[in-house]
Amino acid sequence: MDENPTASSPGPTFETDEPVGYKLDGAVAWISLQRPRYHNAQNGQMLYALDAAFKRAANDDAVKAIVLRAEGKHFSVGHDIGSPGRDLHVPREHPSLWYDHSNKPEAEFLYAREQDAYLGLCRRWRELPKPTVAMVHGACIAGGLMLAWVCDLIVASDDAYFQDPVVLMGIPGVEYFAHAFEMHPRLAKEFLMLGERMSATRAYEVGMVNRVVPRDRLEDEVRAISEKLAERGRLALALTKQAINHVEDLRGKRTAMDAVFHMHHFAHAQNSLVSGHAIGNMDVRAMARANSVKSDT
Repeated sequence: MDENPTASSPGPTFETDEPVGYKLDGAVAWISLQRPRYHNAQNGQMLYALDAAFKRAANDDAVKAIVLRAEGKHFSVGHDIGSPGRDLHVPREHPSLWYDHSNKPEAEFLYAREQDAYLGLCRRWRELPKPTVAMVHGACIAGGLMLAWVCDLIVASDDAYFQDPVVLMGIPGVEYFAHAFEMHPRLAKEFLMLGERMSATRAYEVGMVNRVVPRDRLEDEVRAISEKLAERGRLALALTKQAINHVEDLRGKRTAMDAVFHMHHFAHAQNSLVSGHAIGNMDVRAMARANSVKSDT
């Protein structure tokens, strides 16, 4: 979900050279989102650094399990649509075979970028053959859902909440469209159409979250789970993960996601034709008000 690709804007000003942290603790790799000033809004710098961290963990035989966590008040408020570090026009070294987006016109610009940076990366991370655990606190909004949903297990603190309000932009949900697989289709409609917060407790009740614990116990709970995973056989875990992912895909997850990705980009194109703005003139402050999350931009 990005704004008008033809709009002129100054280059990005990154507030950190390390938007993603990496720490090995025993057989568990702890990967951290590190843009707390902007509530871990996801620019390209962060997403490709996250991809590098996942690849590092995948290639290290000493790593048996992976935790994805975040610094600051919130897990992630979604894609970056307004911080000084927003790098929409910056070319990236693409892990997929998609060509560079940055010199392409109009709808092709966003389509190529999001195939790679959003849908493509999420699919890579979902298929990583080691178990992954998302440690969610605070807000997990829109693009934040994508990072949590690609993980095998989600452990949330009791102050966490989940939300996808992008229908306000005229767009049918985020690019990695797993909504109707993460919850009942009728609930997915409510989640998207109303755009309201879903509490961690409610997310647990509908099966989207594995466990909910008090905030002060969150890290201990995730540590215990990840260390237990690390004791299991590597191949057994990889095959189990492949098996369950395969069942999801047989139920239509991958083909449904492909179809909705094209609806998503039809919505971008419609917004651009009607308003000249691919996300319907919804800027970061308007979305922050909708999400009830204070903007620091």
